[in-house]
Amino acid sequence: MLIPTMRTSRADASSLTMPLPLLALAVAAFGIGTTEFVIMGLLPDVARDLSVSIPAAGMLVSAYALGVTIGAPIVAIAVANLPRKKALLSLIGVFIVGNVLCATAPGYAVLMAARIVTAFCHGAFFGIGSVVAAGLVAPNRRAQAIALMFTGLTLANVLGVPLGTALGQAVGWRATFWAVTVIGVLAAIALAVCLPAKIEMQKASLLREFGVLKNPQVLMVLAISVLASASLFSTFTYITPILEDVTGLTPHAVTLVLLLFGLGLTVGSTLGGKLADWRLMPSLVTFLFAIVMILTIFAGTMHARIPAMITIFVWGVLAFAIVPPLQILIVDRASRAPNLASTLNQGAFNLGNATGAWLGGLSIGAGAPLTRLPWVGVAIAIGALLLTLWSVLIERRTQRMAVSG
Repeated sequence: MLIPTMRTSRADASSLTMPLPLLALAVAAFGIGTTEFVIMGLLPDVARDLSVSIPAAGMLVSAYALGVTIGAPIVAIAVANLPRKKALLSLIGVFIVGNVLCATAPGYAVLMAARIVTAFCHGAFFGIGSVVAAGLVAPNRRAQAIALMFTGLTLANVLGVPLGTALGQAVGWRATFWAVTVIGVLAAIALAVCLPAKIEMQKASLLREFGVLKNPQVLMVLAISVLASASLFSTFTYITPILEDVTGLTPHAVTLVLLLFGLGLTVGSTLGGKLADWRLMPSLVTFLFAIVMILTIFAGTMHARIPAMITIFVWGVLAFAIVPPLQILIVDRASRAPNLASTLNQGAFNLGNATGAWLGGLSIGAGAPLTRLPWVGVAIAIGALLLTLWSVLIERRTQRMAVSG
């Protein structure tokens, strides 16, 4: 895999005090995050317009997630020898084309294909972008640089998704994808203008790094990521029909709840990072147990407006609190190939997105009411918790054997 390293000259020193390249990356992250998640707020509108069922519309979430899962390693290999700036611009170009196709899709099949095309840029952009961001600043500011880039993804959930949902409900869902296309064009211009012309790279073998998958503990972390994400999306994919049909909220109120959920994600990401630095595995186990409990609670509170909103906020906190521990864990357990492992873990999260949306749709398609969906999430979260506990036991046993040996 290509790992960018950047030598900051006096000419580049201004990027440390005015991080315009980081802001450009954050704008791109905002657009990518918005197009990924906004579809969930538009499911009823898309389903009505294209004359498909809600479960069928939910498969558009699965299609995007599978596109990220499959596309991340493929695209990473395809752009491995491209200069980093050119690679990022090429990826944002794919993003723009994909969203134009979404906005102009004449039917369900074309929209499905367009979602997959858009998804192919996702994993590689965040993988390359985060390493480029780290190379733009001094070594002691790398974590801050990456965090600034990913602020765009967080803001996508706090602002992009609610605003995109409101726009789609007001003037049609296609308008949302046109708006995201405009964001993509602005991000491309910002990247072209703000990123350094030359970003030095140190070559390594991406294919050789796939040997890290021989480590069972690495595979277990990837599986936990899949299950944790599937637990969320088995229910959250259908949050709009749940809030409208079960809770009794208006479309406008649903937009506010999505904003509340996005705020929870922001809080959870910060909380998860701090607690993971303190005690990694206990934090992960605690968060997964809490997710089981909050979904169980949501099965009851979804029938009342205020309790449902409070539960959804806490659920949002927990949903993103598990991300930093899992990301740190995969890097620790794949120390020989942390970049590839981090990319594959993002693919695992998105495989969970697809699996969860599919399982939720399968439940609805089988005749189960929307009120059953939280229990699907509970069952999957329990699986993630048990697998995490098993991983802890294996790790402790390995450590004891190493000490005694």
